[in-house]
Amino acid sequence: MGLADAVAARGRAALALVSGDAGAGKTALAEALSRRLTARGWTATWGHGPGHDGAPVTWPGGQEPEAAAGDPAVARFRARRAAVARLTAPAARGRPVLLVADDLHRADEGTLELLAALVVEAVPVLVVGTFRATEITPELTAALARFARTEPVRVYLGGLGEAAAGALARTVAGAGLDASAARLIHRRSGGNPFFVRELARLFAAEGGAALDRVPAGVRDVIRHRLARLPEPALTVLRQAAVLGPRRRPGAADPADRRRGGRAGRPGRGADGGPAHRGGSGRAAAVRSPAGPGHDLRRPVRAAPRPLACRRRGGAGTPAPRGRRRPRPPLRPGRHPGHRGPRAARYSAAAADRAERGSRPHEAARLWRQAIDAYDRGTPAEARGRLAAVMGLGRALAVTGHLDAARRLRAEAVAAVRHLDDPDLAATVLAAFAVPAVWTRNDDDQLSRQVVEEAERILAGPGALRPEQRSRLLSTIALELRGTTTGRGDRAAREAEAIARRTGDPALLAFALNARFMHTFGRAGLAAERAALGAELLTLAAGNELVTFEVLAHLILMQAHSALGEPAVADAHAAAADRLAERYELPLVAVLTQWYAALRLALDGRAAEAADAYRAAQVRLAGSGMPGMADGLPALALLTLAGDGAPDGDFGPYEPWARPLVLLARGDRVGAAAALRAVPESPHDLLREARLCLAVRAARALDDQALLARLRAELRPAAGEIAGAGSGVITLGPVADHLAQPAPRPS
Repeated sequence: MGLADAVAARGRAALALVSGDAGAGKTALAEALSRRLTARGWTATWGHGPGHDGAPVTWPGGQEPEAAAGDPAVARFRARRAAVARLTAPAARGRPVLLVADDLHRADEGTLELLAALVVEAVPVLVVGTFRATEITPELTAALARFARTEPVRVYLGGLGEAAAGALARTVAGAGLDASAARLIHRRSGGNPFFVRELARLFAAEGGAALDRVPAGVRDVIRHRLARLPEPALTVLRQAAVLGPRRRPGAADPADRRRGGRAGRPGRGADGGPAHRGGSGRAAAVRSPAGPGHDLRRPVRAAPRPLACRRRGGAGTPAPRGRRRPRPPLRPGRHPGHRGPRAARYSAAAADRAERGSRPHEAARLWRQAIDAYDRGTPAEARGRLAAVMGLGRALAVTGHLDAARRLRAEAVAAVRHLDDPDLAATVLAAFAVPAVWTRNDDDQLSRQVVEEAERILAGPGALRPEQRSRLLSTIALELRGTTTGRGDRAAREAEAIARRTGDPALLAFALNARFMHTFGRAGLAAERAALGAELLTLAAGNELVTFEVLAHLILMQAHSALGEPAVADAHAAAADRLAERYELPLVAVLTQWYAALRLALDGRAAEAADAYRAAQVRLAGSGMPGMADGLPALALLTLAGDGAPDGDFGPYEPWARPLVLLARGDRVGAAAALRAVPESPHDLLREARLCLAVRAARALDDQALLARLRAELRPAAGEIAGAGSGVITLGPVADHLAQPAPRPS
């Protein structure tokens, strides 16, 4: 906190760089700092981590367009200055600002230039950048050299010590974890917090004998990271894994000593030259086979290569004597010419495989590669490119780049209007099969366009395949979320029926998501949503549909919160977080951080809940989810206010908040008029919460007629928690709002 105090005192920007291995706790450290500083009156803003596709860090409010008229360099400069002014605006008004740029190892050049401009500003701004020390790109290397002139504070997060690792493991596994098991977990994990937690969960589930295995989550993460390395680096890692952690970097080889040779200096080879050459992040990943977590990484690195690879005579496998080594297969994007339909189809096929294998970041990179490879010279190529655009939009949405995903989807929907191929149009419109859990649209205009085009295709003369019809119907239902006409519910039920007949798990998962969006026809349907979530969880987990498995856990988190079963909801929130960490799905943490604030509110810890809501608001503000973000922070604080009613930007919740705000100001006449103007609540996750806000105002105004109507609507939810079905806010038990208040003494 000393650096933050210095920034606030001297009124100048400063930079802190936090590096470490994956799972070392970089983001957790930044989040803790964010919570502490926002509690002290700072404004915290997050640049949410980009994906492997090269998309930039996204800041709240978006980036200024760079494609302005005139000189591109001038346009970029103006855009950068505008972004600096926007991000530092609170600091210019005397309120210190914390800017967190997460995952800089994936940032593009424009983002790094923006940070370089920020850290020299004469305003109280603390910039915190996190990055993986083993994945430094050439762009980040150049940026770090520029940052060095500002004398940044550098923090490297290595492995936890034995005592700290043991304490963390016990918080996960419980008191049953003995000292010997704690030591084994520390040794095997190298102190990496993520590895420690996964091993502790394995111990809690299966006992000490299971600690000899590699947890599934750790194996998935390591394989995901290894899949991005070039074949030469993988060969070195396999050899290092077989050798094991027997030598320190730069130490003399025992064979050298036997031969009478001498060791080089620490950090040097035996010949006096550098022990390791090359400066890329990938090279750095190879340099420390005995680094934190080597005991866990080694079995994955050393795992036998697939038989097909061995038969091809891949790296590390001797070719048969007298035969020429076969030429290695082409990699995506390395097709002769790197462009054209053949290269594009190759990249698209690889992207599809990555998507099916739950590697959305890799899929995004490959879809972008496919788009770049298409020349759009022929109608067939234009259509192939359109399919790749939708694939990229899907991958970007899953990896947290919702604004970019919506732009791509809008481009595709506009193109569909001019297609004379109903089959392709149906495929493109229904291709955005991205799980959705919040019941308010982020872009109502785009949703209307999607519904209009989908209904046009369904009503057209062309015959659609059953799976196309089901996907189109599910798409319509998802875009009609929160509506009361019944169109969305009918579409979802038909989509589900078709999907069950086809037996396609992915198709059924998408249809169940659509059904979920229309389980709000009346108050008190949390049990129905819990049953739907349980079915979706079984389906998704059994068929490796990772994103829908996460969705199922979030639905169950919400439903069990509404049913007053916080322990069950906690377990599903934790499961969603584990999957999100394993597969790098950043938006999940936005929802679970709000749930953590809700839990404090449910426990009656209002002051702590208010701080937690403010911290959660920081992450939500730049998430690209305006359908959730608009008005929710003010609404959350209103639910904690008791008889008071803090003013704020309530967004779409303003009609329900307005009467209480006016009552807090003493304006009973205005409050009564505002209460009479309250519309029917949308049929969504916050329906019971809105009704209870209206009940609170009607009680204060003694409007018995309105109270009777509101209570009749709420009565089916008498056993539920008002608002907790959202997973973000609560107004306490619905039963409390149904009860008649005690008569006032005469």
